[in-house]
Amino acid sequence: MASAALELMGFFLGLLGMVGTLVATVLPYWKTSAFIGSNIVTAVANMKGLWMECVYQSTGTFQCETYNSMLALPSDLQASRAMMVVSGVLSVLGCAAASLGMQCTVCLEGTAGKARVAGAGGCLFLTAGLFCLIPVSWTTHEVVQTFYQPNLPSSYKHELGECLFVGLASALMSLLGGGVLCMSCCEGPDGRRGGGRRQGGGYPYPERGASFPRPAPHPMTYRNPTSTSQPEGKPQRPEPSHLSTSSQSSGPVQASKKSPRHHPAAAGYDVTGYV
Repeated sequence: MASAALELMGFFLGLLGMVGTLVATVLPYWKTSAFIGSNIVTAVANMKGLWMECVYQSTGTFQCETYNSMLALPSDLQASRAMMVVSGVLSVLGCAAASLGMQCTVCLEGTAGKARVAGAGGCLFLTAGLFCLIPVSWTTHEVVQTFYQPNLPSSYKHELGECLFVGLASALMSLLGGGVLCMSCCEGPDGRRGGGRRQGGGYPYPERGASFPRPAPHPMTYRNPTSTSQPEGKPQRPEPSHLSTSSQSSGPVQASKKSPRHHPAAAGYDVTGYV
C-alpha cells in the first residue's frame, strides 16, 4: 500500500513537471526588458522566448513576431529549443508508461513486467527533468552575465523572465517525481514492490495467516521392564551355564537368537511390556 502511494505521488509530480515544461517552452517570457539607467521608459516592454519576440505597450497593445529563420538564430537558442522539445516528449512518454505500470491501474495486471514499465516511466521523467534543467540554467547564466557587463548599454540588458522560474520548478518536479517512481517500483527478493519490512538478519517477517508445518509425533518405543540395561564401564554378569553351553554348540550366529524355552523370563513376555 505504501508503494502505491509513492507511485501516485511520483506520477503527479511528473505530471506537474510535464505541464510546466510545456508552458515554459511555448510562452515568450524567457527574457524581459531591464529598466535601469537611461532606459527608464516603461511605456514599451520587450519579451523574448524560444519561438517569438513580443512587445507590450502601455496602451494595452500586445504584439508578437516569430523568428523568421531558424538557421539564423544563435546556437544556444537552437540547442535550447531542441532540448525543451525533447523534454516535453519524454514527459508525455513517462506519463503514459507510469499510467500502465502503477499498481492502481488494471493495465498489465498480473504480469512480471508491470513494475518494470513503471520504473521505465520514472527513468523517462528523470531524463526529461535533466533536458529541461540544462537550457533553463544556460539561459539564466547568460542573462546574469550580460546584466553585469559594465560596457554594455542598458537597452541590451535583460531581466530574468517568468518562464525561467517555471522551467526550473518543472525540472525539479520531474526529477523528484521520476526518482520517487523508480524507488517505489523496485521489487524486493519476495516479489513485492518497494522492499518489504525485514529483520536485522535479512529475513522477511512471516505474513499473517501463514501456516507452519507441525512436527511429526515421536514414535513411542516399548521396552521390556524386566530387562535392565548394563551401565557402561561395569563388567557384565556371566550367563548361566546351560545358556553358554548351548551357545558354544550352536555357533556365534545361533547364540544371538535365544529361544524362549532357554530363557526363563521370556515365557510370560507381553507385547505391551507388562508381565
